[in-house]
Amino acid sequence: MLVPLKWLKAYVDIDEMEIDELYEKFILSGSNIEEIKEFGKELDKVVVGKITEIRKHPNADKLLIAKVDVRSEVLQIVTGASNIDEGQYIPVVLAGGKLPGGIKIKKGKLRGEESCGMMCSAQELGIPDKVIPTHQRDGIYILNQAYPLGSDIRDILGWNNFVIEFEITPNRPDCLSIIGMAREAAAVFKKKVQYPEPKIENEHGDIHQYASIEVQNTQNCKRYVARVITDVKVEPSPQWMQTRLMQAGVRPINNIVDVTNYVMLELGQPLHAFDLNTLEGQKIVVRNASANEKFTTLDGVERTLEDSMLMICDAKKPVGIAGVMGGLNSEITEETKTILLESANFHSDNIRATSKKLGLRTEASSRFEKGVDPNIALLAANRACELIEQLGAGRIVKGVLDIYPEPLQEKKILVRPERVNALLGTDLSAQEMKEILERLEMNVEEIENQLLVTVPTFRSDILEEVDFVEEIARIYGYDRLKKTFPKGSEQGAKTNGQIIEDTVKNILNGLGLNEILTYSFVSPKSLDMIKVPEDSFLRNTVKLLNPLGEETSIMRTTLILNMMEVLARNVHRNVEQAKAFELGAVFIPKSLPIEDLPIEKKMLLLGMYGEGIDFYVLKGIVEELFQNLNISDCEYIPEQNHYAFHPGRCANIIWRNHEIGRASCRERV
Repeated sequence: MLVPLKWLKAYVDIDEMEIDELYEKFILSGSNIEEIKEFGKELDKVVVGKITEIRKHPNADKLLIAKVDVRSEVLQIVTGASNIDEGQYIPVVLAGGKLPGGIKIKKGKLRGEESCGMMCSAQELGIPDKVIPTHQRDGIYILNQAYPLGSDIRDILGWNNFVIEFEITPNRPDCLSIIGMAREAAAVFKKKVQYPEPKIENEHGDIHQYASIEVQNTQNCKRYVARVITDVKVEPSPQWMQTRLMQAGVRPINNIVDVTNYVMLELGQPLHAFDLNTLEGQKIVVRNASANEKFTTLDGVERTLEDSMLMICDAKKPVGIAGVMGGLNSEITEETKTILLESANFHSDNIRATSKKLGLRTEASSRFEKGVDPNIALLAANRACELIEQLGAGRIVKGVLDIYPEPLQEKKILVRPERVNALLGTDLSAQEMKEILERLEMNVEEIENQLLVTVPTFRSDILEEVDFVEEIARIYGYDRLKKTFPKGSEQGAKTNGQIIEDTVKNILNGLGLNEILTYSFVSPKSLDMIKVPEDSFLRNTVKLLNPLGEETSIMRTTLILNMMEVLARNVHRNVEQAKAFELGAVFIPKSLPIEDLPIEKKMLLLGMYGEGIDFYVLKGIVEELFQNLNISDCEYIPEQNHYAFHPGRCANIIWRNHEIGRASCRERV
């Protein structure tokens, strides 16, 4: 979840917090941060300019010479862009300025004409390709309106901002929104969340004259809210909205689609807009698909449906796959004049199954499959209508169509403070726990030294008393919890095998070897690479039923290839010397075809190369290891016929008539 910091601050007052403090406090409260990116940091001397004149380059057919006013002066800039025109406002990097990637701009000449600076494209401004608006993908980035000349482009675009990437666990779908993370910030920093309170100034007509809703499958469609907007004007959304969407990882499309995406990111409720004039009977029917029914989604792909998939249809045909993606036959275009806005809630299991079967995962489906609070559907619809009205993109029809047969109710759970303290090793009072839970927007009543907590419906992860223990611990601060010993008389201990393994690792580390860990899954071709005979038991492998690929489709029966790959990788990276060992398992099936779990056998493999490393160095390490393990009187018998090793440079290690290992060495070529 990408959270632009300025957007977050619009709902919770954390202006005084430095980014390092925010990072630390979020981490300690259980919100894992994967990355913090500072947008605009690499831009220097990039300002707003206005094109006042354009003429052809006298010495190049494909170049233009433009006069650009940047307030302090009028620059002459030579460009190959074809999308510019006189009067446009554009970003200009001045001579001496910098662009992302360390690119410095200097004065120069192109085909004999002086060029003082450079007009910037979206890519040159550092905007990621996947979020550049379609109309801005080619050529110079054209600003959508007049701005003060010479202004820092970062201020105009809102690009001087931190974006925090949070790792949201599946049990916290409420955090897949800016408001959700604002609630977390408010709890951590003892602030209040300033929620959007949608207000629509001018409504007209009656929604029942425009559309109707029929929900045939109320089990998988828990709620369906619809609003209608007329006199729609489809055009690019304002710069502030485009910036917030791009920094949150979403490509701006047009004002209507952008509003639906904006509200989804803001509140966590996916929305969809249908062109009402394309809906037969001006009606929405929520039903299951017919088996093998064909449907073309917005991405232009025709998909074959199953009868378990929930569909959004009009009176005659499907117009969207519920919770996943709309249809090409009802998309918003520049000709759209009336839209039906959908704000619905679908069963998470059904959306997850549909998305997986179709191989189609979207921002909407990723939220629905984790669970969305049905009680925010109406708020989201009204918020979208408010924004559409504010942008002048349409007129809102009075009234709401809301099918919600079984409203989700808040849960009440009893919490025992003494039980919480016993589990956490704390001595918090009931009042302190009450204050922590109230910071998480839970209503708390004290009843006979116990707390009766009303859980808001957006916290679907809180089901029983023990869940409050975690909430209290993380907001109180994991770093403040005292260290205590586990209760009980029994203490854990390592087995003899584990003790021996630890001893082996410590000895080899002390001898200068590094432990490596490699995958147990390998390619069937790997056995050919080390010339394992066709009749060798090592070719009796455990094959995976659902491998990620052919390269990881069987369980290994030897560690040799893994070690060779590691050593080869180090050689290719010009590492002069490497000493490694792996203490890992090989997997030998008891029978073929496999009817039982294979035998997991631990093996130790040493691998080395470099200046001064030969057979005697290897033998010395092995003998030092044996001595520390009280293994003595080993013999080294020449081995002439091993499939993988050089004949004459290989020896079997014999102890009490048992072959316990093998050592081999060869010169580097």
